[in-house]
Amino acid sequence: MDFELMASMMCANYINLGDEVKELEKAGIDSFHIDIMDGRYVPNFAMSLNDMACIRTLTNKPLDVHLMIEHPINTVDLFITHLHPGDTIYIHPEAEYHPSTTLQKIINSGLTPGIAINPGTSVEQVKMLLRIVKKVLVMSVNPGNASQMFLPYVREKYDELLAMKDEMGFDIYWDGACSADKILEYAPLGVKGFVLGTSLLFGHKRPYKDILSDIREMNL
Repeated sequence: MDFELMASMMCANYINLGDEVKELEKAGIDSFHIDIMDGRYVPNFAMSLNDMACIRTLTNKPLDVHLMIEHPINTVDLFITHLHPGDTIYIHPEAEYHPSTTLQKIINSGLTPGIAINPGTSVEQVKMLLRIVKKVLVMSVNPGNASQMFLPYVREKYDELLAMKDEMGFDIYWDGACSADKILEYAPLGVKGFVLGTSLLFGHKRPYKDILSDIREMNL
């Protein structure tokens, strides 16, 4: 079973950020997930534009930039400037007056457009946007903090999106409380990738190469 693994860099060791990126790259991570928070759309500050730009210079792997900010139309160009073709920008539709305009700007820049769907946001609310995005990041926890508990009612949302993805042409990605049992259950169903944070990847005092190898060798 082929699926992507993304490292949630807000959970990394910032004392040695450069070493973290290199070790994850050597370990075989597929991409680096960058959580940008403004303290307004979510009640937390996480990574910054400079953090993202730094990581972009340290690796040739794709970046998945998750904008948890209000009105990203006002600042998305700042992020686009530092990114490469193949990188992704996700926005939250609820954070924008006209999300399709912001997504079109991402498309026009040659980057991959995505939306992130909060636990309390229904598929019906974002259905029209599903026709123009390439990636859908489904939040299985409320956005803003790491180490949260999985919200079981989100399962219904995954089921809805899995039934629509081939017709509409998008891929589904898991973000939040990503434990091994979730990958075992949802990768065979068609979830394309999983954002790894403290549940599986960071803070376990094991080499990243061993952790990622164990995940990829699970009997799916």
